[in-house]
Parts: sequence; structure tokens; C-alpha cells
Amino acid sequence: MEKRRIVSGMRPTGRIHFGHLHGALLNWKELQDDYRCFYFIADWHALTSEYARPDIIRQSTYDIIIDWISVGLDPERCTFFVQSEIKEHAELHLLLSMITPLPWLERNPTYKEQLKELTQRDVYTYGFLGYPVLQAADILMYKANGVPVGEDQAPHVELTREIARRFNNLYGKVFPEPDTLLTPTAKILGTDRRKMSKSYNNAIFLTDGDEEVDRKVMQMITDPQRKTKKDPGDPAICNVFSFHEIYTDAHTVSGIDRQCRSAEIGCVECKRIMARSLKTALEPVRAKRGELEADMKRVREIVEQGNERARAIARNTMEEVRAAIKI
Repeated sequence: MEKRRIVSGMRPTGRIHFGHLHGALLNWKELQDDYRCFYFIADWHALTSEYARPDIIRQSTYDIIIDWISVGLDPERCTFFVQSEIKEHAELHLLLSMITPLPWLERNPTYKEQLKELTQRDVYTYGFLGYPVLQAADILMYKANGVPVGEDQAPHVELTREIARRFNNLYGKVFPEPDTLLTPTAKILGTDRRKMSKSYNNAIFLTDGDEEVDRKVMQMITDPQRKTKKDPGDPAICNVFSFHEIYTDAHTVSGIDRQCRSAEIGCVECKRIMARSLKTALEPVRAKRGELEADMKRVREIVEQGNERARAIARNTMEEVRAAIKI
């Protein structure tokens, strides 16, 4: 029996950081064993906010693919493709936009939140409002059974289900209604205890060198109640400790927990230990990245092969769509 399909994408708007790793990629890696996975570079989506500086999109595309493979996504088990290379996405987006009621888009909580957050950019555009319809086209094109997303993107999947339902009611059943596969909540935050984000300048990137990792870790905010080394700390509310729980060995973590609570270890030493653990964890990722960067021909072949696989499915889907709509 053929595996169930899942689809997810990532906007190429810069380097990948640990927030991406724990918020999406490690979950994608787990899913590749049980699903037929389609993971794509969402370059058209990136244009909804980066239309004034598109150079970053082209620069980021191959870097992101390299990072995906470096952290363990397998191009033999996953289809990697570039959204803009599959022109059928644009056609399906257009057709779905004809049947999507405007209030469905205006009530989208993610849309309202991003209008407030992206105050430095003019995103009052048709493309930004219609972002979820293009996202629905991306998902429905491959007749996905599920979409791995964080909680903030769950409303987009629900809207995709509504669009699929409306299309099927109007023209006959073509699309399955995809399930929302919630990604386990990431335990780590940015260096300032906010969500890790490039725009907040609080991210630790997978491509950061040792000195940069050390510098950023030393800037991390710890337990805000701990003013001096003599004050006992609470690891449960310390962002550095949340990294320890993932990247430091259990015996050391247990010791740090006890020593922090009894004020036997200071935050500076705690950060030094965590930085060493983080750099150790990055070693195999860096090694794999180095191999891929030395063989960019192979990377381009992986992307082109993925584009071809995606394109073949997209062509078949659009034949069904056109027949259903009778155009």
C-alpha cells in the first residue's frame, strides 16, 4: 500500500536557525520514515513580504536545501522541490481564488498578527492577503493527507480543508481534506527569551562558527530573578537550561540543575558548558554541509530530480482539476 502523503514548505528568506530545526526540521525528519514527503522551497510565498528585496530568496534556496540534508532529511525518501519551478501551482492558486470567499481570508488570525508585526514593510497587498490560497494550492496539488505545522499555522490548514471541501462540493471530489499534523512545541527560544527569529536578531544559526556560537550563548538571558552568582536560580525558567536538556549529557544536566538551585555554579560557567555541547552537536551537521558545498552539482541534481517528480504529479492533478471544472 502506498504511503500517505504530507506536504510542507519553508520560505527562503535567510539562513536556518535552531528555531527552524526544532520547530520543523526534526519533525520532518521523523515523518520521512512513515510518509511520502514533499518538502518545498516556498519562494513565491517569500515574495509576499520580501518583494522589494528578492535577491535574498535566490541566495537562500540552495543553502536551505543543504541544511535540510545536513540535519538528516534524505532526498531518497523525500521529494525536495522549488515552488516557482512548478508552474501548475500558480494555475491552481488562480482557480482556487475564484471560489474562496474574501471573509475567509480576512478572518485568518495569522494574517491579522503579521499585519501588526511586519510594521517595517508594506504588506497590504493582494498577494499577502491571498497567501493562504496559494498555500492551499501547494498542499492540494499533491493530494496531501496531512500537513506538519506548528500551532500558529494550524488555521491555514483548516482553511485549506475548507477550500478543498468547497471545490469538491462545486465540481466533484478531487481533493482529500488534509489533516493537521501538529509539530511538537519547540522548547527553545531566542537569546532574548522571545521566539527565535531573524527579524528579532536573537537567532543562533546552524551555519554559525564556534566564535559566533560562543558570543551568542554568552548574550543569552537566563533566570531573570538571579541577579548575582550567589543567588539561587530556577532552571525551569532558564532558556540556557532548556538547551542543556537537549544538547548536554544527562549526568551533566542533573548536576547543573542541582548546582544552579544551590548557587554553586554561575551563569557564565553554565553558558560555557552549553556552548561546548552546542558546538559538539553541530560538528556532524557542519561536516555534511562541507561535503555538499564541495559538490554543488549533486545538490542541483537533487533539486532538479525533485522538481521533476513534483511536476509530474502536478500535471496529473491539474488535468483532473480542469476536467472537473470543465475548462
